[in-house]
Amino acid sequence: MAFALTLGSFVKAVGQIGDRRLSRVFWLGIVLSLVLLALASAAVQALLLWWAGDGVTLPLVGEVTWFATLAAWSGPVAMILFSVVLMVPVASAMSSLFLDRVADAVEARHYPQAGVATPVSFVDSLLDSAGFLGVMIAANIVALVLYVIFSPVALFIFWGLNGYLLGREYFTLVAIRHLGRVRAIEMRKRHNGTIWLAGVLMAMPLSVPLVNLAIPVLGAATFTHIYHGLRQNAGHPV
Repeated sequence: MAFALTLGSFVKAVGQIGDRRLSRVFWLGIVLSLVLLALASAAVQALLLWWAGDGVTLPLVGEVTWFATLAAWSGPVAMILFSVVLMVPVASAMSSLFLDRVADAVEARHYPQAGVATPVSFVDSLLDSAGFLGVMIAANIVALVLYVIFSPVALFIFWGLNGYLLGREYFTLVAIRHLGRVRAIEMRKRHNGTIWLAGVLMAMPLSVPLVNLAIPVLGAATFTHIYHGLRQNAGHPV
């Protein structure tokens, strides 16, 4: 049931990309993701060029003079690497920017009976997202130890951890709009397994370069469908 709900929600989200209200946010999300990744890769490239200078001395190798040239051409490679590593926190950070607009577009088309949601103020949304982002960064720093110890399954640990955190964030921010903070958290706890699975299925494509650029907005749309699906399965109208 959880997998079917998640897959069906994702299919509906993809099917609405052509909707003008959603498509504008979708393409804006891709552009902003590219900008963030380009800035991050440029920063790494500049750092490498500064460190390399006229040459660097490496253990067992000696002085290397071609490292600066390599660093100068590292931009595209760095951007690809950053698209794998940083898209999870980028998705978290973008939730405060896009979630309300995405959820409004999804609900206007698929759940008009839900009525008008109470928008979360930008400040509260920003604080929530900053809190989630802080927890995500701290958890992944701690998880680096697990990645090293259990390196053969490091990718699965990455998906499981970040899937839990992303699912928790996106679902809570969607549910708060209709239920308020306390009831949204209670509902999230009741359906923790479904939300975790949906988060993992969101984290997995975030590890795929280029594909991951579309996931933050599609994830917000998917979790909007999941919220309403769970409410309807429980016998509630919204």
